[in-house]
Amino acid sequence: MSACGLSSIDGRVSCLCPRPPRPLASVSPRPLANGTPRRRTREATLTTVAAVISLTGLVALIFFIGWSVRILREYERAVIFRLGRSARAIVNPGGQGHGPGLLLLVPLIDRMIRVSLRTVALDVPPQDVITRDNVSLKVSAVLYFRVVDAEKAIVAVQDHLYATTQMAQTTLRSVLGQVELDDLLSARDKINQQLQRIIDESTEPWGVKVTTVEVKQVDLPQAMQRAMAKQAEAERERRAKVINADGEFQAAAKLADAAAVLTRYPVAIQLRYLQTMREIASERNTTSFFPIPLNLVELILKAIRTDRAT
Repeated sequence: MSACGLSSIDGRVSCLCPRPPRPLASVSPRPLANGTPRRRTREATLTTVAAVISLTGLVALIFFIGWSVRILREYERAVIFRLGRSARAIVNPGGQGHGPGLLLLVPLIDRMIRVSLRTVALDVPPQDVITRDNVSLKVSAVLYFRVVDAEKAIVAVQDHLYATTQMAQTTLRSVLGQVELDDLLSARDKINQQLQRIIDESTEPWGVKVTTVEVKQVDLPQAMQRAMAKQAEAERERRAKVINADGEFQAAAKLADAAAVLTRYPVAIQLRYLQTMREIASERNTTSFFPIPLNLVELILKAIRTDRAT
């Protein structure tokens, strides 16, 4: 054993012998503030990450379905652009890639435009027209058309509805400016057919079929209306006079035939005389008449002629 010394400092005695080292105590893991071990914290973190990934996948699936799936009605067709070029749908059961029914598109790449194939009734606003005989009018019409090629209606023209409206207005002014007012009022069916043919030929490259064009209303100036009323009145008077003269002519012809018959059969005059007496008697009026023999009248007429001759 080694000797150790004692020292006294300020009246305190202390040993100067070296002391053996103290053994290290085992360090136990410190508990967290909430008392949960690290393993549980790691499991909770993984669970949260998995939930976020699942939610993100669900949102992406809903977005995919909402972007790629389209449903078109029976009267609708789709024009699809894939990277700027016209294309067809990936899936279109019962269709040709443009509808109708269910369409499946490429998400974030395809762009679809709906086009209706139903007949459209387009009201052409009143147009100021000067006819061939220099009559100023306001004419309105109605146009019936439908889209027969959806791809042309989108690719070949910017707005097929606006383009068809403008074409109808210009054609209406052009065609009606080449006809007279009387033809416009009387031969309207022919003008409608001419309008339909010209507009249909112009809109055919746009995939639009014009089925019917009808001139709806013609607004005449007040002065022209009065002049037409006078013309119609004069025409009616002329027809009345012609009918009256025709009746007089036919009556004269019948009287001439009757006179010829009476000349050949003098007894017929006597029968006609008796019939007239019967009609007068049947009316029970106060008219008095005296029958005179026709032979006596003939004698008197002959005597008068003889006196004038002498």
